[in-house]
Amino acid sequence: MKTVLNVKTDKEVKEKAQALAKHLGIPLSTIVNAHLKAFIATGEFSVSREPELRPEIIKEINRCIREVRTGRNMSPRFSNATDAIAWLNK
Repeated sequence: MKTVLNVKTDKEVKEKAQALAKHLGIPLSTIVNAHLKAFIATGEFSVSREPELRPEIIKEINRCIREVRTGRNMSPRFSNATDAIAWLNK
């Protein structure tokens, strides 16, 4: 048996959620039901977001990119696990 759930949310949140659900080809009600079922099953609620790219993180990412481009601090390629383990142990 189905029932109607009235939930107040910001207009922009609803519009963005509807647009994303439509893009994915999933009814928004399916997404809401899935989250409600997960909440019931686990008793937990979580929110995730994109990680904050602080200046020191961007600096570290750029350092790693430079090392990859120059081949610095990179292991050689191995054709088998034995050679890779031997390289790691030396």
